[in-house]
Amino acid sequence: MIKFLAIMFSLLLLLAVLGGGGGLYVLWRFGRDLPDYAQLADYRPAVMSRVHAGDGTLIGEFARQRRLFVPIAAMPRRVIQAFLSAEDKTFYTHPGIDFAGIASAMFRNVKNLVSGGKRRPVGASTITQQVAKNFLLTNEISITRKIKEAILAFRIEHAFSKDRILELYLNEIYLGIGSYGVAAAALNYFDKSLDELNLEETAFLAALPKAPNNYHPIRHRKAAEARRDWVLRRMAANGVISPLESSRGAARALLMRRPDPTRILAADYFAEEVRRELLGRYGERRLYEDGLSVRTTLEPALQAIADSNLRAGLVAYDRRHGWRGPLARIKDMENWLDALAKVSIPPAIGNWYMAVVLELHGEGADIGFSNGIEGIIPLPQMIWARAWRKGETRGPRVRRPGDVLAVGDVVAVAAVEKEAENYLPGAFSLQQIPAINGALVAMDPHTGRVLAMAGGYSYKASQFNRATQARRQPGSAFKPFVYAAALENGFTPSSMVLDAPFVIDAGKGQGKWKPANYTKRFYGPSTLRLGIEKSRNLMTVRLANYIGMDKVVDYAGRFGIMADMPLLLPMALGAGETTLLRLTTAYAMLVNGGKRVVPTLIDRIQDRRGQTVFRHDGRECPGCVSSGWHGREPPAVPDLRVQVIHPTTAYQVVSMLEGVVQRGTGIRIRKVGKPLAGKTGTTNKSRDTWFMGFSPDLAVGVYIGFDSPRSLGRRETGSSVAVPVFRDFMAQALARQPAIPFRIPPGIELVRIAVATGLPALPGDRRVVMEAFKPGTVPENSAPVLDGTLAAGAISGSKRAGTGGLY
Repeated sequence: MIKFLAIMFSLLLLLAVLGGGGGLYVLWRFGRDLPDYAQLADYRPAVMSRVHAGDGTLIGEFARQRRLFVPIAAMPRRVIQAFLSAEDKTFYTHPGIDFAGIASAMFRNVKNLVSGGKRRPVGASTITQQVAKNFLLTNEISITRKIKEAILAFRIEHAFSKDRILELYLNEIYLGIGSYGVAAAALNYFDKSLDELNLEETAFLAALPKAPNNYHPIRHRKAAEARRDWVLRRMAANGVISPLESSRGAARALLMRRPDPTRILAADYFAEEVRRELLGRYGERRLYEDGLSVRTTLEPALQAIADSNLRAGLVAYDRRHGWRGPLARIKDMENWLDALAKVSIPPAIGNWYMAVVLELHGEGADIGFSNGIEGIIPLPQMIWARAWRKGETRGPRVRRPGDVLAVGDVVAVAAVEKEAENYLPGAFSLQQIPAINGALVAMDPHTGRVLAMAGGYSYKASQFNRATQARRQPGSAFKPFVYAAALENGFTPSSMVLDAPFVIDAGKGQGKWKPANYTKRFYGPSTLRLGIEKSRNLMTVRLANYIGMDKVVDYAGRFGIMADMPLLLPMALGAGETTLLRLTTAYAMLVNGGKRVVPTLIDRIQDRRGQTVFRHDGRECPGCVSSGWHGREPPAVPDLRVQVIHPTTAYQVVSMLEGVVQRGTGIRIRKVGKPLAGKTGTTNKSRDTWFMGFSPDLAVGVYIGFDSPRSLGRRETGSSVAVPVFRDFMAQALARQPAIPFRIPPGIELVRIAVATGLPALPGDRRVVMEAFKPGTVPENSAPVLDGTLAAGAISGSKRAGTGGLY
């Protein structure tokens, strides 16, 4: 008996030694090349960057993985309990591997195999093992990976707390439909934060880790509800909820609610410009993974006004130049419903509908929609659609529907509003996506903060931002800076310049350069004010020629309009190229008293921890941080803006530009009824049209033209194309604002001046303006008229430029 016991003991000892040795070999063999689990201590999950408007409204999200990081301390208790019940009920007691769970899984798998069952093998991975796999290993299905996973699980359990492991798991796990982590999943499936989830929604999220695509609540509703009910039963079995709560949760339907897309403000051009700036500043990794919180300068109300008025202006121009034809044509009208469903919807169609013409008759055109509903386009709603002809001209007037449409034409339509004249129920108006495009920028002139930016008609159709990426000739919109240079070099607003023919020999083989006024007429001696109000090219050329193009180039650089402008006289008429944002910033510097501002779309950037890493306004203000003022004086913040031109010069230009609105090429704006100023711009052959202007506290620029430059047509100028957009924008933007006059700096003397002579007005003079003068510059008697006969060196003999501005 003793001998038998000795033998058994020896065998057990041998088995123990072999088992221990085998275990040590496994640890040595598979544990030597494992990833360093210590990196989990510094792990920072990729978190989306979010961009907000000035009022906090979300305008964009940038991420490779849609994840919101939530610390374990902020995670609702029920969410944690649901995931532990579904994935690892002994998580807080096992050492990284659940040996009891492994034994149970092995027994069930063997039983299933012996009985010939077709069930999937049951696993027993703990949450710690899943963390090891997700963070440090691959998804390879093999014994080797499972061994490595177990070894890493042991090591992770010794290195980190249970809460830290669970935090990593709940923020990293993929839960379907682009959701990484439970917080993102709560938003994507139910449009809720974690603490807003009810019991059945929480249980559904906990049911997803094994196979999220198999439990989609719409595509696989029955499977999703069955899996959710299983989680509820597990929670009840573990004592987390009562059996009654479990049965009630299982009885409720699983309702998915995707995030409301309208929560993200439609400001696509602005958001994309911010994205480009962030990419240039921080690079791809920080932008898409570092969870930046960006507070921008955008004002949602102004952005909506900018978008609607720019689109309206582009549509208005497009209608003036005729109908270019249908979007598509359907030949087989017997099956028009199926055929219409196959026609691609243009990205720029926006809120309009696509329809097919079913029949033409005297009252209009009957149309059908892809949902089977029918309507009518009355003849008055297509009367504008005269045929487009080359050169932006139009064909004969529309007298019958057949002059515009044919059966089978696929067209864009909009519902006729009830307030419209001759309204008919079920009536629609014929629409056309504009071929022309444009941009609008609104800016705070005192800070350079961009308050609104519309970069085109439709971001879905074209991501090209015409406010920042389109380099175009500003034409006459550049003239105020020529006049500013003249005012700082001996001229006054009442100085006289000859408006007469001006000819320069451009050099050998180049012919003669003969700039002309838009009207092709000459007006004789005229004041500087009249020259800018009526946009006289010949006066501007004479002025630039006299003061020297080197000064004009200097001022173009000072205002940031164009760097390294050539010393060519046509540049004085806006023949150089710039962007709308640059030119709007330059006009902002005129109205703010001549102080340099830098355009910005971003106020502040914070990292994922809430630390500010960038602030546009870099001024120090210790006294600004206060819980309350209690009647104290506000702190004095230093003004660090550089003076670009003298404040008195800036005001003189502003005063003259106010005259453009009151009496000149921008007179259509006068009906707004608020103090406004600005300048039109039109380039050769009407290829580009502008209006740049401002109120005392809002600078706005409008550009309209074709992306592939061509003429906008005869008689189309900045006054007819861009001015209406500016006018309507300002009318809405300033509707609730008081009429604030332009601020007059110290040193300005206002004198009544006769327009015809540029001298102080006499009793009985009718055409009189209040003119702004610097000290000691008020004219007392008639001064010489600048005739500008000398032009040597103004035009390069080797290069000829266009004439630039016209109107």
